[in-house]
Amino acid sequence: MNVHPAIAAIISAGRALGERGLLPASSGNLSIRVDDGSVAITRTGTEKAELAAGDVAIIDLRQSPPPGTSAETGLHLAQYRADPHVGAILHVHSLASTVLSNHYADRSRIVFRGYELQKAIRGVKTHDIDVILPIFANSQDIPALAETVLAGLSGRPEVFGYLLAGHGLYAWGKDADEARRHVVAFEFLLNCELEKLRIRAAGGSFR
Repeated sequence: MNVHPAIAAIISAGRALGERGLLPASSGNLSIRVDDGSVAITRTGTEKAELAAGDVAIIDLRQSPPPGTSAETGLHLAQYRADPHVGAILHVHSLASTVLSNHYADRSRIVFRGYELQKAIRGVKTHDIDVILPIFANSQDIPALAETVLAGLSGRPEVFGYLLAGHGLYAWGKDADEARRHVVAFEFLLNCELEKLRIRAAGGSFR
């Protein structure tokens, strides 16, 4: 059976991220731009680490999300419509992203600085700059949330991810490989920040 390349790429990303523990239970949603008018995206309720071809739908980018797709499909579609350079969007749930997005929700962002792995993010050439990961309040009103996110990302081409408070990480790239690299890099950086909080709570300190 021939599998569409976009669907095969989503299956591969799901397995790779699932092996890292970033997609517990049936959480997360993964998508890839197929062409100017369509997107491949995971169906609702699927185990992303164990995807089969039938667990991914190819949908019209210009229409409302069809039945059977994730409630958060609208977030993906809005970003694809707004930025033609986005080729893949991967949404994961991890302990670090969930905890830190709540902890720093009042700041509306997490700032990474001094980490060598910052250079895994496209365009970052040095550890000695700020890499910002915005945080948005979570909402079940997806159309309104999509508008809020797009407004917050407008004019910020250097940003390749964001957090929803108490929810998880969205990251993207020009294709599935770059989006996955961004997810892995952000998750490593988030784990570093979480470990710093633990050490400080135990009486340690950081410069």
